[in-house]
Amino acid sequence: MSGGSAWTGAAVAAVTIGYGLFSRRLASTPVSAPMVFAAFGVLIGPIGLDVLDLGHDAGPVLTLVEAALALLLFTDAMTVRRRDLRADGYLPLRLLAIGLPLSIAAGWLLAWPLLPGLTLWEFALLGAVLAPTDIALGKTASSSPRVPGPVRHGLEVESGLNDGLVLPFFVMFLAALPGTLASEEGVGGVFWRAIVVSGAVGLALGVVGARLLTLARARGWATGAWQQVVVLAVAFCAYSVATALDGSGFIATWTGGFAFGVTLRRTASAGGGRAAEERPSDPAVERPSDPARERPADPAEERPAAPAAERPSDPAGERPADLAENLGGLLGTLSFLAFGAVLLGPALEHLDWRIITYAVLSLTVVRMLPVALALVGSGLRLPTVAYVGWFGPRGLASVVFGLLLVEEHVPGIELLGQVIAVTIGLSILLHGVSAPSFTDRYGNWFDAAQAGGADLREARGTAEGLGKRRGGQRRLR
Repeated sequence: MSGGSAWTGAAVAAVTIGYGLFSRRLASTPVSAPMVFAAFGVLIGPIGLDVLDLGHDAGPVLTLVEAALALLLFTDAMTVRRRDLRADGYLPLRLLAIGLPLSIAAGWLLAWPLLPGLTLWEFALLGAVLAPTDIALGKTASSSPRVPGPVRHGLEVESGLNDGLVLPFFVMFLAALPGTLASEEGVGGVFWRAIVVSGAVGLALGVVGARLLTLARARGWATGAWQQVVVLAVAFCAYSVATALDGSGFIATWTGGFAFGVTLRRTASAGGGRAAEERPSDPAVERPSDPARERPADPAEERPAAPAAERPSDPAGERPADLAENLGGLLGTLSFLAFGAVLLGPALEHLDWRIITYAVLSLTVVRMLPVALALVGSGLRLPTVAYVGWFGPRGLASVVFGLLLVEEHVPGIELLGQVIAVTIGLSILLHGVSAPSFTDRYGNWFDAAQAGGADLREARGTAEGLGKRRGGQRRLR
């Protein structure tokens, strides 16, 4: 390691230690880990100390962010149940099945008049890159007990699943854009390899991995520590095999996570008399309060652990998914440092009114209008619709997709990269700062409405065990 790289590593370690030591104190403030790490990234990037640059450090940066997203796609998908989409008046399903495609389309159409010089498929890519949400950037919005349970649950499930759902749109738009590496294979070839083959690889490896882990646990062959390593290895195996077949490692890890979680629940509860899809049953997929994926909060905000009676005994007292979740959370946080250095810093030197206008509208109209349309007929009141619409932060998935555009040599990458970076940077700031105050205001409205005897759709199911499902809590906070 060269002297410059060594000092860069030391500086990154120092800011990580510093934030970690004061993380609980910072939990009561609007300052989040993404804010701190992105700001530090700008400091050490080309417009600051110039010790981290995409031109010289593209390999390590891409490895970092791709590993982070792969792990988080896998562990998020592990927790998915059909009941999550059906719950709370189908709020999560509405946001994902209606709101997400409309957000992609709105981002596509908005770019047309504001960003001249880009092509039709570049507009589409921009809409797809900035469609996924990352609720961890405004964690208070989905963790505060003052927010009705169905609303918290809907935001968490949406954030946990929409990055994976955007992947097919992203790879197909990329294949349709002339001049990219993906376009050389054509839309049909990319569809076959990236979606069909990669999805099948993930499903197969997820099922096999879960069955082998269940067998090893039942026979007492594996220690608790190595069970955690197995989960991590299955995720990276799915990614690596799909990549070796010229497919999409991300789609493979996402489908692999689904298969792994479903198979693990079913095999662990075999003979239990109740469908595994309808109950929390396995500590590998049921997640307790996790310091690596959410900022430490006050006791009132911490998720309740599932009752002991609902979890099978684990002699090691450990949960196999913990290592993958913790490592994914840490890598995700460090990815914001790389984002600040290689994307946000350079973009700040080339700001103009078109980029800023698109970024503001992307965080407001492009998000809030599709959410409002998706929730028509849901029975939710206007303050709830506005609250859900506002809290759609752009985070890790958008960072990774943006860097993949650089890797794919997209013709309009200079302008696309600037728009993506400014939008994510603005989201980190605005959603982080607004989360505590907007949550309090929304909580005050909800309490007053309940006290006034209003029959609120939001109040139904509030007492349900939200601690039994975790989604989207991605970064150290």
